[in-house]
Amino acid sequence: MAVAANLDKLLDKAYESTPLEQLPDAPVAGLAGVSEADAEALAKAFGVKTIGDLGRNKYFRAAAAIVDLAEASK
Repeated sequence: MAVAANLDKLLDKAYESTPLEQLPDAPVAGLAGVSEADAEALAKAFGVKTIGDLGRNKYFRAAAAIVDLAEASK
């Protein structure tokens, strides 16, 4: 199934034309607003090196789930 989405506002300019299926393997600094220093800190603290690592990280997923549940309970 083909998926189309405009992710330009979420991505660094260098990654805007990257196919969706390749984005999980892109460096986490490929996300808009994530600097190389931020990427280094994420790698050091959590072993996060790619966008996929960030999306699959159990701590970030837990935090997102907690926020979603808290907002849904309002």
